[in-house]
Amino acid sequence: MKQYDLPVLTDAQAAAALDTAVEQVRVNLPLYTFRCQNHSSVQNIYPACDNDQWTCGFWPGEVWLSYERTGDEAFKKTAMTLVASFDHRIRHKIEVDHHDMGFLYSPSCVAAYKLTGDAAARDAAILAADQLISRFQPKGQFIQAWGEMGAPENYRYIIDCLLNLPLLYWASEVTGDAKYADIAHRHITTCLANSFRPDGSTYHTFFMNPDGTPSHGATCQGYRDDSFWARGQAWGVYGSVLSYRYTRNPEYLDTFRRALEFYLTRLPDDLVPYWDMIFTSGSEEPRDSSSAAIVACGLLEAVKWVGAEEGAGYEKLARQMLASLVQHYAVTDRKPGGGQLLHGTYSKKSPYNTCTPEGVDECTSWGDYFYMEALTRLTKDWQLYW
Repeated sequence: MKQYDLPVLTDAQAAAALDTAVEQVRVNLPLYTFRCQNHSSVQNIYPACDNDQWTCGFWPGEVWLSYERTGDEAFKKTAMTLVASFDHRIRHKIEVDHHDMGFLYSPSCVAAYKLTGDAAARDAAILAADQLISRFQPKGQFIQAWGEMGAPENYRYIIDCLLNLPLLYWASEVTGDAKYADIAHRHITTCLANSFRPDGSTYHTFFMNPDGTPSHGATCQGYRDDSFWARGQAWGVYGSVLSYRYTRNPEYLDTFRRALEFYLTRLPDDLVPYWDMIFTSGSEEPRDSSSAAIVACGLLEAVKWVGAEEGAGYEKLARQMLASLVQHYAVTDRKPGGGQLLHGTYSKKSPYNTCTPEGVDECTSWGDYFYMEALTRLTKDWQLYW
């Protein structure tokens, strides 16, 4: 693994950075208790939104992390108010006809159940798992990302879904019904066979033929089909080791190592990638700080599952990435509606992709959450929401 001569984030620095982040969450409670937080900021301030985006689960995750850090009932009260909103959303099927049930319900309702034992939160998360498996395509063995089920133009899955699979593993654990974990296994088997290129890089999107055979890799949010969308690579790193956590399948850990090694070959000097890793040092393209936070979480999870020497290398690397984020990317001037991490990228238009440009060089809700998760991992023996 590549080595870097860069500062590491100490335990004391991690605790201080987490406390700063918690205070930003506290400032934001009045804004996002009865509304949700937009997917990305506008001039570094988050508009409020209804609970109808795929990203709405990350803000409750920040609130639960703040509750864990402080024990302050004000955080718990807001988080449980949000849980009621998520219960309403899944029961009334409000914008849930897609695969992002894990992103929505793991940091909100699974977290609530693990921390409080709340039965309504548990039931809502199980309903979300039911919704997720309803998108499973037997022909091709994958969870369809979005769009009309079976429509040829949408007969595909995306690398992001690796972070939705832990909801299924959890659902099998708490219900005793193996169907959820079985579908997770089938999906990741298809994903590992097709979405990871031989060099460890990843496709954002992979299309399947109607007969279930593989068709081709592509991108919606990366620069072009054959480039290396940074957040997709980060999902590959963290998502593969999360599945290893639940299954102990050595293939998943090998995939983690391959995806990580490729990621490290494309980093600029401060270890925070450009939005697409086809761009390297000297480019004027925007960064994506959220990808660095996601990979740091994956590294700190992997420490638990490898030998001492390998794990020490992963922890050092995570601490170096986080030191860079804390020093150069973290928000320090607390204000209502502010985020945690600057210089994230949600959706950057290119001549070759189909995305809508928004959230470029802004805070992103998932970047903020994974930044706090990584800092939390350095301050306690944390029980995952995933």
